[in-house]
Amino acid sequence: MKPILFLLGLGVLTFALGKETPDLAEIHPGEIWPDTEGKPINAHGGGILFHEGTYYWYGEIKEGKTYLPEVNKSWGGTRVDVVGVSCYSSTDLLHWKNCGNVLPAVPSSDLDPKKVLERPKCIYNAKTKKFVLWFHSDSMDYAAASCGVAVSDQPTGPFIYQGSSRPNANNWPINITDEEKKAANSQLVKDFPIGQMARDMTVFVDDDQKAYLFAASEANPTMQISELTDDYLKTTGKYARVFQGRSMEAPAVFKRKGKYYLIASGCTAWAPNAARSAVADSIWGPWKELGNPCQGETSEISFNSQVTYALPISGQPDTFIFMADRWIKDDLADSRYIWLPIKFTNKGQPEIRWQDSWSID
Repeated sequence: MKPILFLLGLGVLTFALGKETPDLAEIHPGEIWPDTEGKPINAHGGGILFHEGTYYWYGEIKEGKTYLPEVNKSWGGTRVDVVGVSCYSSTDLLHWKNCGNVLPAVPSSDLDPKKVLERPKCIYNAKTKKFVLWFHSDSMDYAAASCGVAVSDQPTGPFIYQGSSRPNANNWPINITDEEKKAANSQLVKDFPIGQMARDMTVFVDDDQKAYLFAASEANPTMQISELTDDYLKTTGKYARVFQGRSMEAPAVFKRKGKYYLIASGCTAWAPNAARSAVADSIWGPWKELGNPCQGETSEISFNSQVTYALPISGQPDTFIFMADRWIKDDLADSRYIWLPIKFTNKGQPEIRWQDSWSID
């Protein structure tokens, strides 16, 4: 009898008819990853929240036609209509249950299918007992450059949309000079009264439960770090400018041994580039760049991917996962996930190497 091929998502499994399909035991970066119903996980540009023993993976739902609207050519072009934000749950980081669309698109609103909803990240507020979802909310031409916020009583939603805005209107960053305040042609000064641009972003909760927004700003050349209010729904007006002139996007932030780490990408639209990494003793900096954490073959294009999140593993100190997206720009719905372990050198520098398959253990 000829062997039968089954595409199981974490790899192509070959076995004779009559044998049971092996249970998922390893992560296979770049392969289709099925949920518990056998359907490909649809959670792009996402992040993960760990809450009461369960991991919740939130991401962009990318489905339907990928097309090139005329107005969006300067931004790398291809896009799909906004569908909403997916949520998947897991206790082992391998088997993911689809919990549905927790923030569906709404026509004629900020969540309109013809607008932009990117990089959703969910954090839990221990004081308010609310789950707060932040994301990049934008117009199709990326001129709005805002943050959207939604809230839920449960990690699996439904999330209630609170609106979108640009952060830090009428506030100067804590590390600005008097000369910079007078630079009338700078994007920072132009946006002072209406709020600062916020495109690719993430949110990070520190050990003291203070939360922060990291966002590509000032038309992308500069990243801004903003403190969030105690309810995590807005920015306080305290913020800093970092990595000026470096054009860094897709930030992922984590903390290790008292130091803050950031992994990000360059700005090359859908095309992959060399990742960057940085470290700081304070959330506000100064941040020291450490270079590309990806090592080995194709590291110059981050294994053909773009970082989206750095996941600390509960109960396993000093264990982190590099989460990235392998964008397929001509068919965004078929984009894949690249998950790899983050190791550290003796000098504390993050290091990521390709593995065809690996176990959480």
